[in-house]
Amino acid sequence: MIQELLIYNHTTFDPHYNIALEKYLLEQVKPGQCILYLWQNKNTVVIGRNQNAWVECRTGLLEEEGGILARRLSGGGAVFHDLGNLNFTFLVRDEDYDVDRQLSVIQTALRDFGILAEKSGRNDLLADGRKFSGNAFFHSQGHAYHHGTLLVDVDKDKLQRYLTPPKAKLEAKGIQSVRSRVVNLKELAPELTCDILRIHMCSAFSRVYGLPVKDFILPEEARQQILKSKQSLGSWDWCYGQRLPFSFACEGRFPWGSIRLELQVESGAIRNVRTYSDSMDWEVSDLLNQALQNCRFDTDAMCQNLIQVLGQEDPVCADLCGLIRQQQL
Repeated sequence: MIQELLIYNHTTFDPHYNIALEKYLLEQVKPGQCILYLWQNKNTVVIGRNQNAWVECRTGLLEEEGGILARRLSGGGAVFHDLGNLNFTFLVRDEDYDVDRQLSVIQTALRDFGILAEKSGRNDLLADGRKFSGNAFFHSQGHAYHHGTLLVDVDKDKLQRYLTPPKAKLEAKGIQSVRSRVVNLKELAPELTCDILRIHMCSAFSRVYGLPVKDFILPEEARQQILKSKQSLGSWDWCYGQRLPFSFACEGRFPWGSIRLELQVESGAIRNVRTYSDSMDWEVSDLLNQALQNCRFDTDAMCQNLIQVLGQEDPVCADLCGLIRQQQL
């Protein structure tokens, strides 16, 4: 039974730190407590625990434009975060976990603005028939959290561009996102901002549970623990290199001939290379295999390896690097 409500309003926009902080709060929540963590990320795509980064996101474009990829502990689909989005996390012990009650906090807050939020079959929240909140869940050793997005005034152009990968031949295992029509809450209540919604979420939290809300004070000694966790949760291996095997293919036609490149990727590294080409240079396939075998599946890493093996002045090298960069891996 919930006996104490705590709220933690966080204003750092670093997604890897925020996910590490969320993990810390999960580990700290005590029996009878419910912690509401409100947080924001800047220009970030967050993918679910079992998703393939390259299937879900135009990772190259995201990085090119100063964005960040993050992977959370929970399952579910890919989401785009910017400062027009407010994230929430309810953290409790398993015996106090109640999704309907937790979602009713959001519904209560939005009723203050005349917005009727409805639950959909996939644990999303809809307003005016469109999705404004995607939700995901995580349980570990008797502790649980339920978190999600609240689209207040998100850049929907970026959301669409980053979460719509180009149609290069990429076949993958793992959970793929289901795209839905989305709405910004500001379209329904023009006075709404993320800061205003924070205030109303805090009030609704108290009203729904019938208890006063206290601030969660982060102990000074917790910061080192969170920073250590951030290193792991922000690493390339965690964000990109999950053990989800997939195949990738691209092709192009150049003055020296046509080429089709097929790669088998596992744990974020190229494990097998197949090349089909009508080039007069019969050594091309062997050289590409030498350059790309066991290379990280990353545009810069692949191009650096091609330059080392083929040489920067080689037109084949320049064209292949151009072809790879076009895929926005």
